[in-house]
Amino acid sequence: MADTSPLLPFSHSLEPGSTCSSIRWRSRKVLLLVFSGLFLVPLIVSIASNDNGFKQHVQYLQEDDQNVSLSPPKETTRPQILRPGSRGVSAGVSEKANVNLKGAQVKGYPQNDSMLSWQRTSFHFQPEKNWMNDPNGPLYYKGWYHFFYQHNPHAAVWGDIVWGHAVSRDLINWFHLPLAIVADEWFDINGVWTGSATILPNGKIAMLYTGSNNESVQVQNLAYPADHNDPLLLKWVKYSGNPVLVSPPGIDPNDFRDPTTAWYTSEGKWRITIGSKANNTGIALVYDTEDFINFKLSGVLHGVPGTGMWECVDFYPVSKTGQNGLDTSANGPHVKHVVKTSRDDVRKDYYALGTYDDKTGKWYPDNPEIDVGTGIMLDYGMFYASKTFYDQDKGRRVLWGWVAESDTEADDVRKGWASLQGIPRTILLDTKTCSNLLQWPVEEVERLRLKGKEFNNIEVKAGSVMPLELDGATQLDIAAEFELDKKALDSTAESNVDFSCSTSGGAAQRGALGPFGLLVLADDSLAEHTSVYFYVAKGNNGTRKTFFCTDQSRSSVANDVKKEIYGSYVPVLEGEKLSVRILVDHSIVESFAQGGRTVITSRVYPTRAIYGAARLFLFNNAIEATVTSSLKIWQMNSAFIRPYSNEQ
Repeated sequence: MADTSPLLPFSHSLEPGSTCSSIRWRSRKVLLLVFSGLFLVPLIVSIASNDNGFKQHVQYLQEDDQNVSLSPPKETTRPQILRPGSRGVSAGVSEKANVNLKGAQVKGYPQNDSMLSWQRTSFHFQPEKNWMNDPNGPLYYKGWYHFFYQHNPHAAVWGDIVWGHAVSRDLINWFHLPLAIVADEWFDINGVWTGSATILPNGKIAMLYTGSNNESVQVQNLAYPADHNDPLLLKWVKYSGNPVLVSPPGIDPNDFRDPTTAWYTSEGKWRITIGSKANNTGIALVYDTEDFINFKLSGVLHGVPGTGMWECVDFYPVSKTGQNGLDTSANGPHVKHVVKTSRDDVRKDYYALGTYDDKTGKWYPDNPEIDVGTGIMLDYGMFYASKTFYDQDKGRRVLWGWVAESDTEADDVRKGWASLQGIPRTILLDTKTCSNLLQWPVEEVERLRLKGKEFNNIEVKAGSVMPLELDGATQLDIAAEFELDKKALDSTAESNVDFSCSTSGGAAQRGALGPFGLLVLADDSLAEHTSVYFYVAKGNNGTRKTFFCTDQSRSSVANDVKKEIYGSYVPVLEGEKLSVRILVDHSIVESFAQGGRTVITSRVYPTRAIYGAARLFLFNNAIEATVTSSLKIWQMNSAFIRPYSNEQ
């Protein structure tokens, strides 16, 4: 029977933890001077005449705004011309088509069925068929991990969005369940969009989600399980009084979406934030509630000029001292708080670390120059709309993220599916740097490891490529370390040349101290390969700066797929070796440098380096330095992902 009295006020308490020293770049007084009196100038005019209470709470910001042969593959065919269209933008959400191909005349490569079949992953979560995008409402409940996701059950393209649902005991092996929330009411008839789950102290679940209503306006709705005693949460009830929230005055109703998991305040209320924008300033609106039905707008958590619409905002604490995750309501001197946004305009996830003031409901970045949407990316590759949840069973915070396709829509339709989820990752504060997060694949993925092979102290001379003999190279877990020759490090001339992964020529561009790393999903001739590598730059003052990059420009001879060069600076502390972990699973490559300080997710579509023809190579394209590498490589089993039956 449906719960007719779903959610009531609750008491909540948290144990205080130990503290660690906090790194702050500027004092809070300076931050207040920077931000006060300037935020949301265009918004205040309309709000002042409509909602004096809101005006009192909003903080205003000013609006600104032998040499290695790694040459590109040659085109070998004369394919048809494709003209991709746009999906999602007209409905009020971010672009869901391949933005690099959209609007261009693209030569379609004639992929055969064997090539397309190979692209489906073996241990990453995907629906059985059709389209998937954002992760929604992940949680651990009565012995099961629940994963909900944006899903088109009718086609391999975005549209007709509802919530798919799957459950797992270990975050790796999954059972598909029936659709959880479908578009069947006036307040979500045009789409059941992104939302988040909150587990209340009495064990009940509040699921807030954005619906696109019968006028294609974004509203916030409440759903809850029909039976809280059902560990599979098979049936969901929509609150009869939906929507529980509509956009406030001055906010475009198409810029008001993606409610977060709620956290408990010192005043005994629950608090959420919802992404929005004012002109081109991205903002996170803050709402308080006691029952998840009646909400009061209390202000703005944070905003950054020039960052556009903030989608899929995430807000959570990380411990300054411990190696465990924290409940979303944790606060105090022992934590920092993370604000993450998915920037609609660039389709990238950014985060920043800072301090949250529970009394005012505001968050302040540790370093205003590395703010939300302008500084650190959560992942420098294909990774968007990410969402975390607190796993109370294992005491960890787990991150999910949507990994889109970057081939053509026509190929996706032929395959019958599009998109996947990255391997779930644990999230911790890097207590060595205190300036970034650490992301790492959940430990359960290691249960898929099969036969392992070690390669110790392999010397790779400047300008060389070395094959690594393996039984297969399509499903791998790779752990590698690299050391540059110290003599070359010391003797290399200083340079004032700026390096950038995306603009400095990729793995083929030789420098004194890089690039060097691995060529994954390569064929014997190296006509196809994806380079995962480090590049060390030596500045005028003798300091070294290390970059971590992935070069997809030679990942496929197909010319109708996205082939970008991704990456960024990665912090390397004194005495640390350069290290990387790489998960290869058919058409996805996830790379974690220096314990997860910098992460890059790639989608690649080789046509030759597939099945038994896929190879793995070490390479060193530096001009002066020899590199020594040690690796351990495991073949990976396939995950068990199939429909649930009552016999399970």
